[in-house]
Amino acid sequence: MTTLKNTLHDSNNGLDYTMVNGYYLPNLTVAAPTEQHPTGRWGRLHKTYLKAQHPVRYNQLLLSGELDGYLAKLDKQAEEQLALIIRQMQEAEGVDEALKAADQLEWVRRMNSIRNRVEEIIKTELIFV
Repeated sequence: MTTLKNTLHDSNNGLDYTMVNGYYLPNLTVAAPTEQHPTGRWGRLHKTYLKAQHPVRYNQLLLSGELDGYLAKLDKQAEEQLALIIRQMQEAEGVDEALKAADQLEWVRRMNSIRNRVEEIIKTELIFV
């Protein structure tokens, strides 16, 4: 009877294996992210969506170490879109500093309306896809 080695190296795939309870298991590690990427509101919202609706895609990004960078990029893109569309809607609807000086409550009401509509656009086009 032959005794089995505690560790093996497979030259075909380049993996090392360790004997555990009579079975060879690969020595796998999760790639640590090389850079820290801050994730804001939109990135966190998309991460939650990916976990719930697209778990395979989420796990691929997580295991490859690309999740943080992907979420940070999406967050930045969403913030830029938000600012751009708000500015465009303000111009289109005539919400300007003159209105703010004349009637502050009306200006706040209209700005809140614009912001809410733009956030729904961002969620529909960038976050929940």
